[in-house]
Order: sequence, then C-alpha cells, then structure tokens
Amino acid sequence: MDQLRAAMGAKPVILVVDDDSAVRSSLKFALEVEGFEVLAYSSAHELLNDNSLPTAGCLVTDYHMPGMNGLELVDQLRGRRVSIPAILITSLPSENLRNRAAAAGISIVEKPVLGSSLVDSIYDASLRPAFVRGKGVSFG
Repeated sequence: MDQLRAAMGAKPVILVVDDDSAVRSSLKFALEVEGFEVLAYSSAHELLNDNSLPTAGCLVTDYHMPGMNGLELVDQLRGRRVSIPAILITSLPSENLRNRAAAAGISIVEKPVLGSSLVDSIYDASLRPAFVRGKGVSFG
C-alpha cells in the first residue's frame, strides 16, 4: 500500500461503478477497509455527470450495466482525456471481451471477487505507467 500511496497521493481514490446496490456497497466497504477512499456510482451516466471527479485514482466498473457497459464507460472517460487505470469486473468473461479489454489496457477481475484479487489488481493497474493503460493520455 505504501508504494500505491506514493504513486497516487495520501489516500488513493477508487471509483466504483455497479448497477447492483449490494455489489456496489460490498465493494465500497471492502475497499475502504483496505484504506482507499471510495466514490460509488450506480451507473456509468451517474459517474460521467459528476463534475468533481478526481484526476487520479482507479476505476472499478462492472461490465454488464444498463445503458452503457464498462468498456464504453472507459472509452467515454478517455474521450474526455481522463485516463485513470480501469478494472472491469464481470462473471464468465468471453474470450472476445478479454481481448477487447486487453487491447484497451484494462484488467479483468472475475465475479465473485474473492480474496485479495481486486486489491492486487488495483495495485497492479495503478502502478503501471499511463502509456501502458491505453492511448498514452495522462491523468486529467
């Protein structure tokens, strides 16, 4: 955690987007216990309408959501020149989804999220150089 804090600031901010309130609440709680500041959103549109998003941190988003899926959300953020690391959470990802996520520099963590897999993925994604995450765009 110390390396991550140095890379992201005193208290790393994790943006959680999941349309399932139970999953969203569980992720928020688990990540706060790990020492992260967590902002939780019920949809991609809710996150995109937030005018006070942090310029650094990590996005954890469900893939299957009504209106806009997790990959589309990341694409929208990158279109706004926000290139924070992203992690896609989903059940039974297809090979096609895995390939699309890899091409975009996005990690996948399979549901159910067990043990430290999500936290480990956050550390990994957050410490990777920005150009590896896709499109070479820096934070903010």
